[in-house]
Amino acid sequence: MSDLHTEILGPDQGGIARAAGILCRGGLVAFPTETVYGLGADARDDRAVAGIFAAKNRPSFNPLIVHVPDLAAAERIAVFSDTARDLAQAFWPGALTLVLPLRADAGIAPLVSAGLDSIAIRVPAHPLARDLLRACGCPLAAPSANPSGRVSPTRANHVMAGLSGRIDAVLDGGAADVGVESTIIGLAGAPRLLRPGGVPVEAIEACLGQPLNVDAPVTDTPNAPGQLESHYAPGAGVRLNVTQPDAGELWLGFGPDCAGATRNLSPAGDLTEAAANLFGMLRDLDDLATAGQGIAVAPVPDHGLGRAINDRLRRAAAPRPG
Repeated sequence: MSDLHTEILGPDQGGIARAAGILCRGGLVAFPTETVYGLGADARDDRAVAGIFAAKNRPSFNPLIVHVPDLAAAERIAVFSDTARDLAQAFWPGALTLVLPLRADAGIAPLVSAGLDSIAIRVPAHPLARDLLRACGCPLAAPSANPSGRVSPTRANHVMAGLSGRIDAVLDGGAADVGVESTIIGLAGAPRLLRPGGVPVEAIEACLGQPLNVDAPVTDTPNAPGQLESHYAPGAGVRLNVTQPDAGELWLGFGPDCAGATRNLSPAGDLTEAAANLFGMLRDLDDLATAGQGIAVAPVPDHGLGRAINDRLRRAAAPRPG
């Protein structure tokens, strides 16, 4: 990823407007929430979201939390049950993330949900975050603004120490109040604690009038950040590192040497473009595949975002249970 000049923006109308403009053009801006600083990108723009993974050097595409300014905006993206709405009204804005069914017409980039049909969403309490969300007019996908595996940042200088030269700007809102990530609750079936965080479990259980299920998920396909990486496995079989597909196979190419590929993640060999296209093209090929027809995937370089792409492809190609 080429070096950028990372701007430090003040917490005023000028800084907010500048940050919103960068985000609307597909850039990356770190911004404060009450938990930690998040690294934001337009959640509708797959290429912008791919830039988050590139900047963080994140080795796999696990789901990201979408930040919105209010419950009305959240309901345009996710399907809310009565229980979900009760929790949102009790704890939003605040450090609670809900994992809910994704609306088919939400317009969220597939890379945000890692190809799943659910979405992790919250309304942050930090006034600067909410001002930014209103100013840019789009939902923001935002994991913590630090290199993958490093300590989450609670100040702008923490962000700069890890990501200066890799993102467009940091909106400096001072120190985060909570300092730990949001609590994540899954609402597919009985309410389940997916990650402890800034809202105490006891407060959530008091609101629900019942205990949370805190058992390990019964599936190895987690649906939220903070768990093992999820995978998207198409129905069609997947074969990797294929330079010459077999007769009848659908071929997912990468780079300029894949003439005749059914789809090409990036004809130019651009890993950010390939990451942005990955889930959409896998779904597209899965829809095209007839009974018994497989998907062959061209080699993808195993560096930078290529590591994350290959991680996901290996999961897609893994033997299926049963």
